[in-house]
Amino acid sequence: MEIAELLEKAATYLPSEKLALVEEAHKFALEAHKDQVRQSGEPYLQHPLEAASILTDLRLDVTSLAAALLHDVSEDCHVTQEQISESFGPEVAKLVDGVTKLEYVSSQVSERPDGVDLQSESMRKMLVAMAEDLRVVFIKLADRLHNMRTLDALPPAKRRAIAKETMEVYAPLAHRLGIVKIRSQLEDLAFLHLDPVKFRHTRHLLDKQQLEYEKLINLVSNKLGVELEKAKLKTTISGRAKSIFSLYRKMLKYNAEGKDLGDIHDIIAIRVITEHEEDCYHVLGTVHSLWHPLSGEFNDYIATPKRNGYRSLHTTIICNGTPIEVQIRTQEMHYSSEYGVAAHWRYKEGVKQDPFEQRISGLRQLLEWHEEISGTREFLDSVRTDILRDQVFVYTPKGEIRDLPAGSTVLDFAYNIHTDLGHRCIGAKVNGKLVPLVYRLRNGDTVSIMTTKAERGPSRDWLNPNLGYVNTSRARTRIQQWFRKQAKSENIEKGKEVFEKEARRLGLSLTNREEIAALFGYSDLDDFYAAIGYGEISASQIVTRLATREEQPKVTGPVPAKPATPLSIKVLGTGDLLTQLAHCCKPLPGDEIIGYITRSRGVTVHRTDCPNIARVQQKERLVSVDWGRVDHLYPVTVRIDAWDRVGLLRDISSTVAEEGVNINLVRSEQNSDSSSCVVLTLLVRSISQLSRLLYKLEAINGVTNVMRGDTG
Repeated sequence: MEIAELLEKAATYLPSEKLALVEEAHKFALEAHKDQVRQSGEPYLQHPLEAASILTDLRLDVTSLAAALLHDVSEDCHVTQEQISESFGPEVAKLVDGVTKLEYVSSQVSERPDGVDLQSESMRKMLVAMAEDLRVVFIKLADRLHNMRTLDALPPAKRRAIAKETMEVYAPLAHRLGIVKIRSQLEDLAFLHLDPVKFRHTRHLLDKQQLEYEKLINLVSNKLGVELEKAKLKTTISGRAKSIFSLYRKMLKYNAEGKDLGDIHDIIAIRVITEHEEDCYHVLGTVHSLWHPLSGEFNDYIATPKRNGYRSLHTTIICNGTPIEVQIRTQEMHYSSEYGVAAHWRYKEGVKQDPFEQRISGLRQLLEWHEEISGTREFLDSVRTDILRDQVFVYTPKGEIRDLPAGSTVLDFAYNIHTDLGHRCIGAKVNGKLVPLVYRLRNGDTVSIMTTKAERGPSRDWLNPNLGYVNTSRARTRIQQWFRKQAKSENIEKGKEVFEKEARRLGLSLTNREEIAALFGYSDLDDFYAAIGYGEISASQIVTRLATREEQPKVTGPVPAKPATPLSIKVLGTGDLLTQLAHCCKPLPGDEIIGYITRSRGVTVHRTDCPNIARVQQKERLVSVDWGRVDHLYPVTVRIDAWDRVGLLRDISSTVAEEGVNINLVRSEQNSDSSSCVVLTLLVRSISQLSRLLYKLEAINGVTNVMRGDTG
């Protein structure tokens, strides 16, 4: 990329007199980055030029292009913000400063073991910058896209860390902003580095069918083009196959439903661009007259746009036995679908014109209270649950619309309205009918919260993720804050009770409690109990940490399940090799791992952030490894005390089945006081699964106590 190419692209939509600022920024950056080269060996200036070029595809203003060219001069060339402001004005300087702050934190993600916290801080800073000036995020997305295109020059561990951050943060953010073109490229590039084997396999499936896909695209495009020309409609017709990661994600979904590749309806898509909105419906009629439409596969996103502003008509037809998706839209809709919010971001005479202000209103609300959250990790969790997930739209009794993350409950709704409403909530009605507090909201629901006039606070059960009362971080934070305000002695007492109950019911050892507290970062046992009491530490977290200190339940007899290998590790791209866990970093299932081929002991498995891996000189001896699927089932005895009633065993069996657990043996005893004891022998995969099931069994009507029995 040369400056002449960049100016030529920018001149297609910007006045020529404004391009002088871009030329000046290029000269400044050229001098600042003089003699600097990237790890790939190319001149460093290529990176800001490519980033600016990506922004011209988004048709951003000259200020953004200048800032993109200068976005690394502060960090890499020690140029001050004052110098940039003096040369290019305060607006360019502010954008460069915003991008520099994001880059500083993001660049640390793969450099330190606590990279998750740094990633959280990166997200926090990005969203704050996004609320102040969305152009900072556009520049950062362009910067990340070009970095992903040149990721091969970095060491394997750092490539994976950057790819993971891209998949978890940048691609969802691009999707949220409606920038499909950038999102799909980020996903494919991240997929390539996170799982090269699956990437190549998916690409092979696409390549194998490529010739057939092209024949179908040409057939449909030519036949439709002739008919539309007869109708004197001016259109542009094109076709494409799904992106690699998009196809992989769809294949996973279909495999889970027992379907195969041939059942996917939108591997091939034909796009028809029209001049006017009314022409879209005319084209739709022509399409349906030529081919049989697939029932249930029509969506009118013109009349009802998606949340990110996407507008188009979608229908699926059958041609030569193959389903093909047809998308019909105007040129304006098409540009918006490719570039989302960026397509409507304009700056005229220094005044920001933002018709998409409402789209990030939820983000701004989140930022208004993010300072109340105790840590950056919690903030990242709140962003993932409250911003980057799909939304549901529900009504208050007065007809006001509220949008919440998909999966929100009526209790989440109460806390969304007002903290005090959540604290005093005792029930709810949805569409006029009483529902439990764990009811998950659906689009169009009208929700009425029932409250008590008495002074009361939330229940600690509301913080238990196994019970499903609240699913938004806002509600959880409000509840935790209430408990933090209570007397510390009360929180200590309650926390100790929760801790001991959880350990007893699972049959886990309670020796050396100080050591267990230290696993959570607490040197004082009372502080540890208090954190449990006010909800900072949940019961499920206790289970996970305690389980790592215990052996798996003892096998008491033959178990009808396929035994797992001791390590259950897959070495990707090679034949069967001996594997062993490294003693230096001691990886556990769930850690990001990589293999090192030794000379005599097979493959040693390390965590990707292991210092010894970072110092490896012979990179060719590093291989991709993955935790294999563990199919081992462990028998465990569970005792249930309950008041005897009709249907008790049925309810217990249904609850166990819903968790996907097999019952190996059932024994029931009835006592003289109308109580009964049910003893089950269950086959579970992990102690976490057992913990979830015990909570659900305890919630059954009439059950008074549930605990793990002797496993022999």
